[in-house]
Amino acid sequence: MEKTPKISDKKTIFINHEFRKAVLEELHARPFLPVSTPRRIYHYAFTTTHDDAILDRINLEEFAKEKNTPPPPADAKFHYFNLNDWRLRWEQHTEFTTYTWSTGLNAEVPFEHDDPVKTGEVAFLPPGKLITATQIAVIDHTQSIDKLTKFFNSQSLCVIGADKGNAEIFGDFYAENEGYTKFILRVINAKPLEAGRLAQRILEIETYRTMALLALPLARNVSPKLREMEKELTDITHALSIAQGSRTSQDLLKRLSDLLASSEAMATRTAFRFSASRAYHALVNNRLDLLEEIKINQYPTLSNFLSTRLNPAIETCNAIEERQHRLSTDVERATNLMRTGITLEMEKQNSKLLDDMNRRTRLQMRLNAMVQGISVAALAYYLTGLFSYIAQGLRDSKLLPQSMSAEIASALGLPLAIIISWAFMARVRYLSRRAAEEENVE
Repeated sequence: MEKTPKISDKKTIFINHEFRKAVLEELHARPFLPVSTPRRIYHYAFTTTHDDAILDRINLEEFAKEKNTPPPPADAKFHYFNLNDWRLRWEQHTEFTTYTWSTGLNAEVPFEHDDPVKTGEVAFLPPGKLITATQIAVIDHTQSIDKLTKFFNSQSLCVIGADKGNAEIFGDFYAENEGYTKFILRVINAKPLEAGRLAQRILEIETYRTMALLALPLARNVSPKLREMEKELTDITHALSIAQGSRTSQDLLKRLSDLLASSEAMATRTAFRFSASRAYHALVNNRLDLLEEIKINQYPTLSNFLSTRLNPAIETCNAIEERQHRLSTDVERATNLMRTGITLEMEKQNSKLLDDMNRRTRLQMRLNAMVQGISVAALAYYLTGLFSYIAQGLRDSKLLPQSMSAEIASALGLPLAIIISWAFMARVRYLSRRAAEEENVE
C-alpha cells in the first residue's frame, strides 16, 4: 500500500491573476515629485483621441532620443524626464495628455519670466488640442501676502492655508492675455515632497475643472433643439387627443417615431460627455478635500469659489441630461398609447368586417335554401322524365295494362319522384348543417 504524501512534502504554487501586476502598480503609477523653492511650473493639458495618443508616444520617443534620455515604456501612463535645468512630467489619461515643465531658473519673483514656449526654453510637439494652460510659482514665506495678492484679479482671488498651515495657495482661475491661469504656492514649513504633492493637486484641480466644463457648451448647444423637440411632443400629444381616423393616427405615429429617433440620437451624442463631466467634477471635489483648506482673512477658499461657479454649470448639464431622459420616456409612452389606439381601431374595423361577412353568409344560406327548393322540383321533374321512359318501355313490353298509357304511368310516379327528391335534399341539408356545426359556423 502506497503511503500518502504529507502536506509538508508538497510544493505550493501560486498562479497570478493576469491583472495583478497592473492593479498593484496603479497606486504608484503617478507619484508626487518633490518641489523645492523657488520654482516655476508650467502645465499644459491637451485633449487627445486614440490616434493622437499613439502619435504622441512616437513623438515622445523622438524627443527622448534627441535629449539622450530614456523614453517611457510602451505601456506607461506616466514618465519623468530630467533635462538639466528643466524637468518634464508626462502623463497620459483616457481623453487628455499633460505636459508639466518646471525649473528653478529665474523663479525668485512670481510670473516675472516670459512664456517659455514663446522664448523657446520649452519645445515639444503638442499631442492634441490645448484645453488647460496654467503656471505655478513656488516661493518661500519671505514674501508677504499683501504683496502676492497684487499678482491676481481681486474680484476672484482665493487664498487658503494648506497642509495644516505649512503652506498657502493663491489663485484666481483667471486666464490673462498669454492664456495661463496663475497660482502661487507659498511654502512656510512644508517639506519638498509635501510641496510637490500640493502643487500636483493644484494642477489636477485646474485640469479636472476645465475638463468638467467641457460639457457646458454642449449642453447650451443642444438646449434649443431639445426645446423644439419638447414643443413637437406637446403638439403631437394635443393632436393625438383630437385625432379622427386611422390616416391621422398613422401620420402622428410617424412623427412620434421620428421624434423618438432624434431624441435617442441626441442622448447618445451627449451621454459620454455628461457622464465624464460628473466624474471630473467628483475628482475636483476630491482634490479640494485633500487640500484641507484653511480660510485666510477675508479671502474666499477654492471650494467656495468653485461651488458658486462650477457647481451651477454641472447642474445645468445634469438638468439637460434629465430633460433628454424625460423626453425619451414621454415620447415612448405616447408612442405606446398611439399604437394601442391604432390596435383598438383595427380591432373595431375587423369586428365590423366579421359582421359583414356573417351577414353575407346568412344571405348566402337563404339563397342556398331557395336553390335547394328549386332543386327539389328540378330533380322531381328529372325523375318523372325517367319514369316516362321506363313506363314507355314497360308498355312496349306489354307489362303494363293496355288501358294504362305511358303518360298516366309517369303521372302516377310523380309523387314518388317528389318524395325521393325531398329526401335527397333533406340528406344534403343534414350533412351541411353537421359540417357547419363542426366548424362552429352559424
